[in-house]
Amino acid sequence: MHIFEFIRPTDPAAAIAAAAQSKTAQQGADVRFMGGGTTLIDLMKLNVETPDRVLDINRLSLDKIEDTADGGLKIGATVRNSDLANHPKVQKDYLVLSQAILNGASAQIRNMATVGGNLLQRTRCVYFRDTAMSCNKREPGSGCPAITGHNRTLAILGTSEHCIATNPSDMCVAMAALEATIHVQGSKGSRVVSFGDFHLLPGNTPHRETVLEPGDLITHVTLPPPVVGSKQLYLKLRDRASYEFALASAAVMLTIASGRITHARVALGGVGTKPWRSPEAETALAGKPANDATFRQAAEAALRNAKAQSENKFKIELARRCLTYALKMASMS
Repeated sequence: MHIFEFIRPTDPAAAIAAAAQSKTAQQGADVRFMGGGTTLIDLMKLNVETPDRVLDINRLSLDKIEDTADGGLKIGATVRNSDLANHPKVQKDYLVLSQAILNGASAQIRNMATVGGNLLQRTRCVYFRDTAMSCNKREPGSGCPAITGHNRTLAILGTSEHCIATNPSDMCVAMAALEATIHVQGSKGSRVVSFGDFHLLPGNTPHRETVLEPGDLITHVTLPPPVVGSKQLYLKLRDRASYEFALASAAVMLTIASGRITHARVALGGVGTKPWRSPEAETALAGKPANDATFRQAAEAALRNAKAQSENKFKIELARRCLTYALKMASMS
C-alpha cells in the first residue's frame, strides 16, 4: 500500500483547507476524504487509489438525519447506511430507499458505509481493479479491454467506446428515483447539485465519474417531501441471494387513481454506467392503466437504447423483466 498522511479535521472548513494543501499541480488530486472506508481502503490495498493524504471526516458532525422545513429529509454525508435504512421516516415515506440499502452489501458493511461514500462508490469492473490491466477509468487513454473481454456484469446503458463499467450502487438507484439533491462544499463555496446531474457518463473522459472538483466535500443529501399515496419498491436480481452486486435492479414509485397511473418515477441499477433514471419509462407510464401491458411497454421503452457486449446481452431482457415485475408488485402494494 502507498504511504499516506492521515488527518482528522474537526469541521468542514478545516477539512476543505487541508484538502487544498495538495502536493500536486492539480489541487486536491492526491487527497481523499474517508467516511466508513469500505470502498476506499479496498482500492488503496489494490493500489488503484494512491492518495498522499487521507482526511477522516467522521468528526465533522455530518451524521444527522433531520426533517427539512418543507417536509422533506436532510441526510448527512457520514450517516451510516444501516441507520438510514432503519430510520422510521425513511421506512414510512421513502421505503424504496430503505429497501435498496438493505439489499446492498452485508450488515457489517452497511454498519460502516456512509451516504457520501455510497454516492462515490466505484465500479467493480475487474479491469479497473487490476492494475496489471489497462483501464481508461484508471489510466486515461490506456484502453478498455472489457469491451472485448470479460463483460458479463458490465453496463448496457450509457456506455461509450472508452468505457462500459457499471455503477454498482443500490442506494443511488433509489436516490435517483426519489430525485435527491446533493449539497457540496469546496474551496469556491457551497453549491447544490441535482442527483441526475451528479454522476457523469463516461463519454471520452471515463476517469471523471462525478461533477465534484478536487477537494470538494459532500456535506449532505436532501430528499423532497414524500409523494402522498405513492407505492414504492426496489427489486434486485443477482447471482446469489446476499452480498452480491445487481445484474439488474429497479427502483419504482407509482401513484394510482381510478386504475390509472398519475405519477411515476423509475430508475435502474446494474445496467448503467451511472444510476439510471428512465424518463422514457416514466413517460410510457403516465396516465396509462396500471396493468401488465403498460408495465411491459414501459420496460421496453427503458431498454430501447441498450447496447450489449459479447457476454451481457442477457441483461437486456433481464432488466425488462425486472422492471416489469417491480412495477406490477408496486402497483399491488
